[in-house]
Parts: sequence; C-alpha cells; structure tokens
Amino acid sequence: MQNTYHRVAVELRKARSVVIGSHVKPDGDAVGSVLALTLALRDLGIPAVPTLADDALPPATYSFLPGFSLYVPAAELAPPGVFVALDSPNPERLGIAAGLMSAAAVSIVCDHHPDNIGFGDVNVIDPAAAASGQMVWRVLAALDYKPTADVALCCWVALTTDTGRFSYSNTSPDALRDGAAMVEAGVDPAESNRLVYESRSLASIVLEGIVVSRLTVANDGRVAYSWIDEADYGETGASPEETEHLIDALRALGGIDVVVLFRCHPDTVRVNLRSKAGFDVGAVSRRFGGGGHAPAAGFTFEGSFDSLLPALLALLPGGDPSR
Repeated sequence: MQNTYHRVAVELRKARSVVIGSHVKPDGDAVGSVLALTLALRDLGIPAVPTLADDALPPATYSFLPGFSLYVPAAELAPPGVFVALDSPNPERLGIAAGLMSAAAVSIVCDHHPDNIGFGDVNVIDPAAAASGQMVWRVLAALDYKPTADVALCCWVALTTDTGRFSYSNTSPDALRDGAAMVEAGVDPAESNRLVYESRSLASIVLEGIVVSRLTVANDGRVAYSWIDEADYGETGASPEETEHLIDALRALGGIDVVVLFRCHPDTVRVNLRSKAGFDVGAVSRRFGGGGHAPAAGFTFEGSFDSLLPALLALLPGGDPSR
C-alpha cells in the first residue's frame, strides 16, 4: 500500500494539471477529501481544480470548508494531465465528470469502498480506511506535505462524517490516531461539530420531526424505517441537501439492527441504510444496484416506495429472503 501511495505522489508531482472529483450527491467525505487534496496540491505549486459529478451546486452544509468556492463544473474544464477520483467505487458514480477522467493522460482512483472495481491507471483501494479523507491524509504524507490547518479541517470533516463523529463500527485505532494528528495540525473539533451538525435551518428541524413521526418498526423489531417525499420539502421549506444527517435521528432508537430512510420521488426512491449490529447493509444495497460499506450504504430504486418496501425488508434482519 505504501508503494501505491508513493506512485500516486509521483504522478501528482509531475502533473501539469489536476482535476479532482467524487461521486454524485457528495457527502462530507466526498467534499472534504476533494477540497483537502485540492488545497494541498495548490500549496505545492501543482495546478489543481475540484469538480462535481452533477450539475447541482455542492451541498451548502459544507460551504464553510476552505476551498469550497474553488469548485468548477465539469463542463467548463478541459481534460487534465491527471484526474483523481475520490470516494467513488466505479466510473458511473462520477456522473458527468467521468468524461474528464477517461480523457485524462493519467487517472488515479483513491477509495475505501469494498466494491471498487479498480478503474484507474493507478488504484489505491483500502476498505479498512474509515473514509476517503483518511486516505487523502496518507497521500499528503507520501507527498511530504505538512498539512495546514485548512487542509486538516477538510480531512477532519471527511473522517468525522463518515465515522459518525467516531461512533460507527468503522472507527479504528488508525482513524482515531489520524484524527488526533488533524487536531494537532490545527483543527478545532468543537467548532467543526457546530458547523456541520449544529447550524441547521429551522426547516430541516421541522423535516426531522416529520421523519420521526413516521418512524415504523418492522421485522420483529429488528428494523426501523421512515420516509419523506417531495411534498415534505414544499411543506417545510427544507432543501434535499439538508437530508444527509436525518437518518441519525432513526439510529437513536434502541433494540434495532438496521435503520432505513426512504426519500421518495415521483419515479424513483433514494434509499439510505445504516447498520447498528454488524449486519452488512452494503451487500443488500448491491442487490439493488447500489453500493457502500457494511455499516452504511445506499441505492436508487426505479419504482415506487410501496413496491420496494416488502422486497427490501425481506433482505434485512428478521425478514424472509424467500419472499
């Protein structure tokens, strides 16, 4: 693994231009890791630009992060010397940025998803890593770069959001050690926590109340789920990007193994799953064409909530997989 990180560093050092992207609907790990690597490369004098996998703006939840204003739409960029794909298990997850990757002289994939297909010229795939931001932290070491407080903050947000503030099962000794190093580099954990989790809009709090009011327990008490639909956005004034952490409200319920949040649209359902007791929700997600990790995963279903619910519950703890 160290040799592979070294090869990544070599390719980045000699690059004349670098574009860095991640998956569609970016979360904290995607945004944090992309911005961390962008800022570090710029500090080293390597031209680097962060881009997005879709036409939507990056989630405002992370607008406080250094480098957030540097994002450039993929359609406005020329093919780079090096394209770096972070936190993306396959090229489809890169959305409209996939064309930039295929046209780049060199492509690098740096990811911690266990189902990554290794689609780059250089692949650093480490399912043991808690977050792609943690892997970027390793890339910085291979570059002999001493992280600034800004770069450390981006990595910290990537790491803490993907570990649930160091509460999920992917919180390893290495993750804690790297987190400590980020704090030593200048991160203020309390301030970061306030900005990510305690600066929500009133509308998002009202939306959370709707989610909790619909909480349903199934599969002999082993699964809890809830849902929201487009009408809820209109009623509350909340935006779709404010739903990233809503599933945490469901995780608070004791005595269950898996929680599920359904975000229903007219023709599709976006599903987020979280495991609390070692059950592999990533494997279930892949059955529906999605992906993720054992403790956290998601997928998009083409169809209705009513048609999806029994099929999904059958594959979760306490369900009947023969249905």
